[in-house]
Amino acid sequence: MNDWLHLTPQEWDAVHISLKVAFWGTLCTLPFGIALAFLLSRGRFPGRAWLDALVHLPLVMPPVVTGYVLLILLGRKGVIGSFLADHFGIVFSFRWTGAALASAIMGLPLMVRAIRLSFDAVHRRHEEAAATLGASPILVFFTVSLPLAWPGVIAGAILCFAKALGEFGATITFVSAIPGETETISAAIFAALQTPGAEDTVWRLALVSIVISFAALLAAQAMTRRNRSRAGGI
Repeated sequence: MNDWLHLTPQEWDAVHISLKVAFWGTLCTLPFGIALAFLLSRGRFPGRAWLDALVHLPLVMPPVVTGYVLLILLGRKGVIGSFLADHFGIVFSFRWTGAALASAIMGLPLMVRAIRLSFDAVHRRHEEAAATLGASPILVFFTVSLPLAWPGVIAGAILCFAKALGEFGATITFVSAIPGETETISAAIFAALQTPGAEDTVWRLALVSIVISFAALLAAQAMTRRNRSRAGGI
């Protein structure tokens, strides 16, 4: 029984790559998620509905399509990818960084939605009071709006992390499933399902994925409840 629970080196690689991809994808996406959430919460400008739809498009579009679009744009011979590779040596396709990018894009809608709801819960009178005291809009954002919305920011980051951890369609289309480089937990499970006698690998990796995702969701729910109680007490 104990041997059954022990992960093999290749399975540990898949877990490590998944955590690395999800962590860096979430961390690099967070500034953009906060900016987009605040813009959609407070902004009133032409095209706002289009921007909102564009942000949430990966949530309803088939993940394979997202991965294909990334491959066309950022692939080694893509419109943007060839320029980045030739001038800066930056390559995303078939690298773990590409997996992080694809996972981040898939998790961005969940992040933006959670953070936007948190900004919506911040009463405008606090921002207006700071402005009347002479604070600039940027200072109001960093000293009033963002601190009050911080639990929602954490919740959005956790949701993005959980989504990135389990992403499959976009990543395997964009970066394939190279063992030790881009083979995440989802890709490893898919490969094991195609291999006769690899049921133990499927069960072990599925159990790891469930535990991590469940813990992430519990943390996100705790942050959401904290944000609601904090908003209600202000």
